[in-house]
Amino acid sequence: MLNLLPAGSTSSPPVVRGSTLPRLFTPPLVTGPPGPCGCGCALTVETSAGFEQVRFADEMLHHPYDPWQRWSVIHGGELLPDGAQRFRYRLILASRQNGKSEIPVGLVPYWLFVERKAQALAASTKVPMAKKLWLKSRKLIEASDLVQLLDKRWYREANGEVEMWTPAKDADGLPWDSHYGVDASNEEGGRSLSVDRLVIDELRHHYDYLAWGALVRTMGALDDAHAWLLSNAGSDRSIVLNDLRHNAVTELPDGTEVAVDDPETDLFLAEWSSARDADPEDVHALAQANPNMNRRGQKSRDLLADARRAVAAGGEALTEFKTEVMCIRVRVMNPAIDPAAWRDCREVGGLDQVRRRVAMVLDVAPDLSHVVLYAAAVLDDGRVRIDPVKAWDGLGCTRAAVRDLPGLIGRTKPRAFGWLPNGPTAALAADLRARPGWPPAGIELEEIRADVPSVCMGFEDLVRSRKLVHSGDPLLNSQVESAEWLTLGDRRAFSRRGEGRVNAMYAAAGATHLARTLPPDLGPFRIR
Repeated sequence: MLNLLPAGSTSSPPVVRGSTLPRLFTPPLVTGPPGPCGCGCALTVETSAGFEQVRFADEMLHHPYDPWQRWSVIHGGELLPDGAQRFRYRLILASRQNGKSEIPVGLVPYWLFVERKAQALAASTKVPMAKKLWLKSRKLIEASDLVQLLDKRWYREANGEVEMWTPAKDADGLPWDSHYGVDASNEEGGRSLSVDRLVIDELRHHYDYLAWGALVRTMGALDDAHAWLLSNAGSDRSIVLNDLRHNAVTELPDGTEVAVDDPETDLFLAEWSSARDADPEDVHALAQANPNMNRRGQKSRDLLADARRAVAAGGEALTEFKTEVMCIRVRVMNPAIDPAAWRDCREVGGLDQVRRRVAMVLDVAPDLSHVVLYAAAVLDDGRVRIDPVKAWDGLGCTRAAVRDLPGLIGRTKPRAFGWLPNGPTAALAADLRARPGWPPAGIELEEIRADVPSVCMGFEDLVRSRKLVHSGDPLLNSQVESAEWLTLGDRRAFSRRGEGRVNAMYAAAGATHLARTLPPDLGPFRIR
């Protein structure tokens, strides 16, 4: 067979393996020549408890850590000059199915048999998930020589109780009595316990501080207690995870993220993630977020195939891929508008050339603290351009909007003015409906009584097909970034639930709907 490959080349490209080093991590205090970690850092057995923990997993449990897990244990176990642990909280972020939970699974036996800590606890969103961690540690102990040090009855797994323990005293009569149990991550988690070693899995699901407060306060009375926090990226709802990461990462003027180098910090961050603007189909970006890619388990070809499908589908499929596979924080999990499509629709301009086609719509936030007026018109090429007109904010904004509207509409002279009477703008219905002197002459009033889903879904369809044009209004941009769908049977509308506002989106979508449904403009009538 004729070989057309260049000399020295092979038919298979080099395999890109997951990165052992995280993209972002808290740097160690120790400096000097490279030590036995292997990453180039100066940590040694004297400056990190992680080396002994890694050796214990290798020699006693016969369960060696993967390279990235080993790195996490060594760097997370850094010691201060006086021998005390440096970090009280150790936050490990990596994409799913890379073995985050195996880190504490191998550490638990060390805590029980070497450190002889009184109480270790694993917590997750649901007890069965925490129980999986407990079961893996139990099986490691059962398969090792350590089980010979335990009583015949050393664990309980019945009637909702999941716990293991060591004898009250060891063979030399010295106190021992170590325990390891599980609990759910909720406001009752760990209460009544004093916990030396805490594991919190799936931290991204902590949408408030109730579970966090209940769990970490169990360590309050113990000077050397610490917690391992495991997760992949979340959304804006993941407030505990986001707050912790905010303390560990800073953003440079050019948008680059770097880990905070603070000698006083008690928070260790190790984050395997793709950069925020990374291409989902970039295998090197996937390697940054998946440290075990092409090492064990996940293959790059499978992840790339998933990436192509997610990019093609956009929306929720793409945000799911970014959080689960690229470990990138997203604003929302079920975005109403695809952010890439929205960026593509940006084209600075105005409506001066199509003034006879302009429609305007007013919309109000549910708490009546914000009012927005938006304009839209169909352009000659069939696209729809939207532009902001005015926004009112704060106490009394609804009265201010009602006061300003007649003069504003009279000056701008849109062809039509409307609102959605089935939303919060219903509060202004009496002021917006026709009465003597309102609306100004030549302007049609329109209560948009079409189904709200048709307004919202029609707007999203124009964005997705790049048939909508906007100038990049910061207010609307911010609402688009955080807007989620509210599912109504087999239809959808922009969700007004939660803290984020979407009234600018409703005003823009309503104006778009109204502009597209106006009858053709025939211009001034001429007598021939």
